[in-house]
Amino acid sequence: MSLKYAAFTVMMPEFELQEAAKVLNELGYEGVEWRVHSIPSGENGGAIGRANKATIDMETIDKKAKDMLAISEDSGLEILGLGTYLSYKFVDDIKRCMEAAKIMDCPSIRVSTPSYDGSVNYNDLFEEAVEGFGKVEELASQYGVRANIEIHNGNMCSSASLAYRFVSHFDPDHIGVIFDPGNMVYEGYENWQLGLELLGPYLSHLHVKNAVWVEVGGHGTPKRWKTIPASMREGLVPWKYVISVLDKVGYKGWMSLEDFSSGDAKSKLADDINYLKSIESELNI
Repeated sequence: MSLKYAAFTVMMPEFELQEAAKVLNELGYEGVEWRVHSIPSGENGGAIGRANKATIDMETIDKKAKDMLAISEDSGLEILGLGTYLSYKFVDDIKRCMEAAKIMDCPSIRVSTPSYDGSVNYNDLFEEAVEGFGKVEELASQYGVRANIEIHNGNMCSSASLAYRFVSHFDPDHIGVIFDPGNMVYEGYENWQLGLELLGPYLSHLHVKNAVWVEVGGHGTPKRWKTIPASMREGLVPWKYVISVLDKVGYKGWMSLEDFSSGDAKSKLADDINYLKSIESELNI
C-alpha cells in the first residue's frame, strides 16, 4: 500500500522547529507538514494556538525557506505541505508562501475557503470564493505549488461532496483537498469510500486524528451533545476501515498526524504511528 507518515506541527507546540524535526525522525516519520502563522513578539497564546513553537513565521517565511529545507532534510524529512491559515483573499501572502514552498521543494500549501455561520447566504459565499480562488489557481500554476483546501467543520466545505463541488471548478493539478475524517465527526460525515472516490484526483493528503460525541447538560435537562478530540484508538473514526478503503481506492500518499487529544505530543506521535502501522500489517496491505 505504501502509506507515508508525517505530522502537522500544529500538534507539536512545545518543540522548537529543529527539535520537532528531530523528534519526527526518531519516531520513524518520513515527512513533516509545517505550521505557518504570524508570530507577534511577546505572544502568550495557547499552546496549539499562536504560541506554537513549531511554527514558521509567516512574516519571514521567504527569508527562512532555505533554512527550513535544511532543517527538514537534515532529519530525513520530506516537506509535504505548509499549513497556513490564509484566506484566499490574501493573495500577496499566498504568493509569498508559494515562493517559499518552491524553495523548500514543498508541493502544496493550505488556503482557506470561507467559514459558514449562516450570516451570509451559502450560495453567495460559494460564488465569491470560486471567483477568488481563480487568482489562487493562477499562482499555483505559476509556481507549481498546489493550493489545498481542507474539509473542516464550520467551513463552507465541511464534507467531501461540498469540497468536490467547490474544487471541481479548478484544475486538480493546482487546487486540491485535504481529507480530514476527524473533522467530519464534528460536521460533514459521509460514507468514507464515497467521499474518496468522489474526490479522485483532487485528493492531496489526509489529516489523521479522532473525535467523539459526549453528552453535556445537567440532570433532568434534554440531552445535548458536543464533540471533543479523542485518541486515535477511541474516537468515532474507524481508522482500520478507513485505511482499508484507502487501499481499495489505490491511495498511496501521506497520512499527516494532527492528534489534538490529551497527552504530550511525543507520546501521542509514537503511539499513533505504531497504531496505524499495526493496522496496515493486520490488513496485510
